[in-house]
Amino acid sequence: MTIKPMDLEQFSSIANSVHEAIVVTSKRARQINEEIKIEFNQRVEMFTTRTEIESEETDINPDQLKVSLEFEKRPKPTEIALDELFRGETEWRYKEREEIAPVVTADDEEDEE
Repeated sequence: MTIKPMDLEQFSSIANSVHEAIVVTSKRARQINEEIKIEFNQRVEMFTTRTEIESEETDINPDQLKVSLEFEKRPKPTEIALDELFRGETEWRYKEREEIAPVVTADDEEDEE
C-alpha cells in the first residue's frame, strides 16, 4: 500500500478549515467501511458451511478465498472518501443546537407570585 501525499490547500478550499475536512473525510470513510463489511459478510455467508462438530477444522473454501481477494483489491475506504470529497459528492452539516428550557422549581414559582 502506497502513501499519497495530500495538498492541505485542497482541504482548505473545500471546507472552512483543514480540520473540518479531515473530520468529514474520516466519518465518511467509517461509513464506507461499514458498508463494505456488511457486503463482505453477506457474500461470505453464502459459502459458509456449518459443521456438526464445532471443534473440527474446516478446509479453506476456494469461493470464499476469491471473495476475500476481490475485497482486498478494492480501494481503501479512506481513499474512496477522499475522492468523494474532492469531487464534491460529500455533503455535511452541523448538528443544530437544541435550546434547553430552564427548569422551573417550586421555589421559583413561589418567587413569581
